[in-house]
Amino acid sequence: MEYRRFKDTLFIRMDKGEEILEQLEKVCTAEQVKLAHVSAIGAINEFTVGVLRTAEKQYKANNFTGDHEIVSLTGTVTTKEGAFYAHLHLAAGDETGAVVGGHLNRAVVSATCEMVVRVVDGTVERRFSDEIGLNLFEFV
Repeated sequence: MEYRRFKDTLFIRMDKGEEILEQLEKVCTAEQVKLAHVSAIGAINEFTVGVLRTAEKQYKANNFTGDHEIVSLTGTVTTKEGAFYAHLHLAAGDETGAVVGGHLNRAVVSATCEMVVRVVDGTVERRFSDEIGLNLFEFV
């Protein structure tokens, strides 16, 4: 992985074999990013995305392998109890053009991932909502 910071924006290149969330956390920790918007494109070959079953307040994880293009990867970086917290969603297409997606749990780069992180001056914490079953924005 390599990255460069240009004022409030980070451009990150992730390489084959790297896990996207791990690399994002490394950069955000090194750059002391507490609040940001994330977007990316690239290619992955193993990933796990989930969907919240709202009635049960539990995620169902779906695992995928094989060549996929990142059609869309977007989300936020915030903090939970002061620590790094990423909430990203991924849509990825296979060689037939079929797209799957959901809440990103894990994704391994197969060729490259080009990520842009727009840093925002501020902090937004997360707190768990028993009613919803998710860590929601908490404005402090």
